[in-house]
Amino acid sequence: MTGRMIATQTMLSSFRSCRRACEWRYVHQLVPLEENAVLHFGSVIHRALEVWHRDRHLDRALAVIDAAYVNRAADASERADWSNARAMMRGYAARYPTEEFEVICLEKVFEGPIVNPATGAHSRKLAFAGRIDGIVRLERKYFVLETKTTARIDEAYLEGLWISHQPVYYSIFAREVLGIPVVGILWNVLEKARLQQGRGETDEEFARRRADLAAKNKSGTTRASKWLPESDESFQARLAEKYANPAMYHRLPILLDMDRVDEVKRELWELTQAFNDARRRSAFYQNPAFCFHHGRPCAYLPLCRSGGNPALIENAYRRVEPHEELRERPAEQAPPVEPGAVPAF
Repeated sequence: MTGRMIATQTMLSSFRSCRRACEWRYVHQLVPLEENAVLHFGSVIHRALEVWHRDRHLDRALAVIDAAYVNRAADASERADWSNARAMMRGYAARYPTEEFEVICLEKVFEGPIVNPATGAHSRKLAFAGRIDGIVRLERKYFVLETKTTARIDEAYLEGLWISHQPVYYSIFAREVLGIPVVGILWNVLEKARLQQGRGETDEEFARRRADLAAKNKSGTTRASKWLPESDESFQARLAEKYANPAMYHRLPILLDMDRVDEVKRELWELTQAFNDARRRSAFYQNPAFCFHHGRPCAYLPLCRSGGNPALIENAYRRVEPHEELRERPAEQAPPVEPGAVPAF
């Protein structure tokens, strides 16, 4: 792959959503100084689950979470995410004390050629790489293990899993690069509790509430007392009760459909060709529909509004080489598989 730029699912998803945002990240190599707390939480859970699936040792998995939130004593938001992550991990371990599958490899990094399905030619400018959460053997068949944390496990979310590109990409390269005869995807979904730790009242809030209550009382007085912040112990107990519910976890196996695989191969080729064209012509156009996706402003919206103001870049962003997810941990050795030819797609 020497001399080829690396494409990942994250990069291509960004290019699909907004080419300008993709340019800021993958061409100019800019990331916001302030880390996205939702993405960070998901990454922490992934690392903890890697330890759990490898060692089946809960304390080691919890230690991963502890190490990710070192400022929790002073930062209430960080402490809340730490409590949530620990409760989720404990609940997951209780939900799946034993596994029906055998782990073949975890957090496996791969890199392979992007192939034109019509001609068999390899792209001269791009190669595809990724990190697979895991590959497991279930009933003597191999599955890509794809883990997701989400705010809600409902019918709409589960329907969306059937059309997700990422695990299909990974299944293709697991077969063609790693030589593992993957037949499907095993989705492993964890719902993040939306509980909030009670923060109590400020003196001003209590004074206003007390005055309102007194005004409604004929005597003009009230015995109301100030609401105090919820203790960490109380909050963690509520989280533990929430994560004891089996509905917070969902497993969904999906077998690969060969027509779907062929379609994804064609889309991968076309999408990477479109990226190459945009890079050649410096034509990364903004998608205004993505500026407030999911009700939140895009991390690069300030840059788009300012036309890439150098002062803004200096003060609100930092330069990080793309695909840091591939460098997070050293690559494992290629895992052993049962002998036999890998069926061709």
